[in-house]
Amino acid sequence: QVQLVESGGGLVQPGGSLRLSCAVSGLRFGSYAVAWYRQAPGKQRESVADITSGGSTNSVDSVKGRFTISRDNAKNTVNLQMNSLRPEDTGVYCCKVVAGRLSFWGQGIQVTVSS
Repeated sequence: QVQLVESGGGLVQPGGSLRLSCAVSGLRFGSYAVAWYRQAPGKQRESVADITSGGSTNSVDSVKGRFTISRDNAKNTVNLQMNSLRPEDTGVYCCKVVAGRLSFWGQGIQVTVSS
């Protein structure tokens, strides 16, 4: 059974930092791309950043220079380091693994940026 479990969310002030982690089990983690998505209140879910099995990364323009995605294949985890957080970064963050034609999602974790 494939499981994705996010951790590291919470409440942070504008300008602060959080580090999200996604622990993956039940598949050959190192073979697949992983992505972080977020959904803000009243908005559609959007892709934030992704990383291929080879370590190439991509991110949406609004987080470039502030968010960094990385993976640790030995620990089956993907991390999202989020710096210089803004109120508009508030939302539920989910990780996704794309395994061929299948996609697996975590349950999501809340990130709130507010003073």
